Amino acid sequence: MQTDPEYWFHAKRYGWGWGLPTCWQGWIAYGAYFALLALAVFFFRVDHRPVVFVFLVVILSLALFVVCWIKGEPPRWRWGDD
Repeated sequence: MQTDPEYWFHAKRYGWGWGLPTCWQGWIAYGAYFALLALAVFFFRVDHRPVVFVFLVVILSLALFVVCWIKGEPPRWRWGDD
């Protein structure tokens, strides 16, 4: 699998999307996502503020998706032959 070293996330071998990060910037993006997700769990408990909690999870997940889209390999369906 030949990829550009500028990509933070390589494409998955099977299916659509990205795998684990391939450089420190990608790991920082994952770490920030999970840290902010942990803060959302701590401060906006799902049993007390379910709407706010779900909204934050959706926003954080969309932000991670945008980072992966911009800094990852172009997504397409893969069958492992590439």
